[in-house]
Amino acid sequence: MKNWKNICFLNSNDGTGLLAFGIQNEFILEKGQSIAQLQHYLTANAGTYLFGSLSYELKNEFESLQSTHEDELAYPLAHFWTPKYVIHLEKEKFQYLQGEQDEESFQFLDYFMEEEIDHNFHSFPYRFTPRTSKERYISQVNSLKEHIQRGDIYEVNYCQEYFAENVEIDYPLDTYFKLNQITKAPFSTFLQTDHHAVFCGSPERYLKKSGNKIISQPIKGTAARGKDAEADEQLKQQLQSNPKERSENIMIVDLVRNDLSRIAKKGTVKVTELCGIHTFETVHQMISTIECELEEKTVFTDVLRASFPMGSMTGAPKIEAMKIIDEVEDFNRGIYSGSIGYVSPNGDFDFNVVIRSLIYHREKKYLSCSVGGAITILSDPEKEYEECQTKIQKILNGMYAE
Repeated sequence: MKNWKNICFLNSNDGTGLLAFGIQNEFILEKGQSIAQLQHYLTANAGTYLFGSLSYELKNEFESLQSTHEDELAYPLAHFWTPKYVIHLEKEKFQYLQGEQDEESFQFLDYFMEEEIDHNFHSFPYRFTPRTSKERYISQVNSLKEHIQRGDIYEVNYCQEYFAENVEIDYPLDTYFKLNQITKAPFSTFLQTDHHAVFCGSPERYLKKSGNKIISQPIKGTAARGKDAEADEQLKQQLQSNPKERSENIMIVDLVRNDLSRIAKKGTVKVTELCGIHTFETVHQMISTIECELEEKTVFTDVLRASFPMGSMTGAPKIEAMKIIDEVEDFNRGIYSGSIGYVSPNGDFDFNVVIRSLIYHREKKYLSCSVGGAITILSDPEKEYEECQTKIQKILNGMYAE
């Protein structure tokens, strides 16, 4: 395969997806640069398809926050580019949305489609090490519950990292399709840039804009899949009626409503689905949908400033939760709990939440897989740890299995 500078595949896992590759120009936001420079790039390249990624650490540009942990993955705060080619895939059909149908693009498209249908995956011999021990995890959950008891916060998303070193991923598309076979999630993404690869099996949408309407779909509440149909249905019903999971979800719904109200036309913020149960390949999830109409002349970075990072990955109140997250977590999140997506020529956009993901730094040969969950006053530390295992072990064990 030609060493394309950027590749991004946004896979809905319903037979459709957007594939972008090649690069016309790009903008990378590093520490010390103004977020206004990102908006300038987006405005200058309006009328084309733009693909991009947003690091969780972008929060530091919006608020008086910092990250004190070693940045093992060294992911930029934001990275946007204009692809040379953008192709809409629908089963065996494809439609060029950007770029010409030429030999160069056909060669890559053939290679991509071969990789997609080839399930004879390469060996993935890497075992992951938890950066946070179970004992420390439980201790930190208890510490977070003390913060909640004092009224500092109501809810916080506490995450831990699993990592592997000296990792050689020579066939990144193969790695992605192996992960996708395990997760089959609606906001699945493969992203390859100069230094990084992201293999994302996300079930969660951050934000979608259609015309002047914005929707957000936070996830809070997780249950394992059952061994048979009867057990599966029972687990769904238990999740639906679980007071702790519902309270977690509703607190984040309130936070997202508040975020969107900062950029919405007055009276347009509404909840169109509350605590709905959605089933995915590895888990059941509780998802709510909040929408609003945008105020006139609201630009992309205005929306980010109001709503990023997404409330499902922070907690409430949001700024205090993010301060406490940096105190108790043992790693720099980087692109994990950030976002990947695209902006269309008319200014509409759709971005996911980067969870259930493997994140790779090519030169450092470092591979990261992080997981988290919401901590409330009702949290049982042991059960929170088990929930994290439910989310992550099917991925880690599934990648390792031949």
